[in-house]
Amino acid sequence: MSAQAPTGELVARFGVSPARRRKDRIARGTILVATIVALIPLVLIVYYLLKKGLGAWSSDFFTTDPTGNTFFKSSSIGGVKSAILGTIEMVALASAIAVPIGVAVAVWLVEYGKSSWFAHTVRFFVDVLTGVPSIVFGLFIYIVLIVGTGSSFAGYKGSLALSLLMLPVVIRSAEVILLLVPAGLRESALALGAPRWKVIFTIVLPTALPGMVTGVLLAVARAAGETAPLLFTAASTKNSSYDLGGFMNSLPVQIYSDVNSPTTSVVNRAWGAALTLVVLILLLNLIARLISRRSRLA
Repeated sequence: MSAQAPTGELVARFGVSPARRRKDRIARGTILVATIVALIPLVLIVYYLLKKGLGAWSSDFFTTDPTGNTFFKSSSIGGVKSAILGTIEMVALASAIAVPIGVAVAVWLVEYGKSSWFAHTVRFFVDVLTGVPSIVFGLFIYIVLIVGTGSSFAGYKGSLALSLLMLPVVIRSAEVILLLVPAGLRESALALGAPRWKVIFTIVLPTALPGMVTGVLLAVARAAGETAPLLFTAASTKNSSYDLGGFMNSLPVQIYSDVNSPTTSVVNRAWGAALTLVVLILLLNLIARLISRRSRLA
């Protein structure tokens, strides 16, 4: 009886029985095991990237162009300068296309479309585009702008494919942030006689800007790591190029090309390029998180 008294007192005071405690420990242990299992692939990826990628990094790696898949081990294989420049150029152009259009669509959905049937239709197709595989965007641009016009691969066509990939992400993230802008800000400005367009440009957009920048950076990070759309649109070239009208190299395509090489040094270059791409995407995500922490709406 005395042994059961503390338990009975505990249950009476806190409502926690020994059986519930055991279930809680089992649940906590299960969650911990699941977390460890989920982290194992991530840890292994990071480990192999650092182990094999850091060995390929050097000053020449970032300042020279790749020289090709050579079987001669004494020949220099070069670096990934053209791939880095091509990635930056194509993603920059894709952002210049997708961001203004995406933000404009989000503003219309929130400020004008609201709950209309057409706005619901637009949201539905945006959600559909979000789930479309990236290779479909590449095939679309390939059929329309390359096969349809009889022209060749080009960097700007790769940018168009990436912009289609970014567009639904930008629209959805911008719409969510715009919906978080307090209605009181809009109503106060409208009550003072300000036209709606002026309220949007001087109050709503500046308030939502930090949060929208976060969404844009996440879209940019996604586009920077895509390979399939660029294989069908921009192809690849070994030389650095600032001409978006011609063939253009990129980090994802360079990795895809190098990893299939029978030459060990070229495969090592692929690991170095992969680590470079991961670091670039990691930096974009860190910047997005820093901006979101400073924003009350992100």
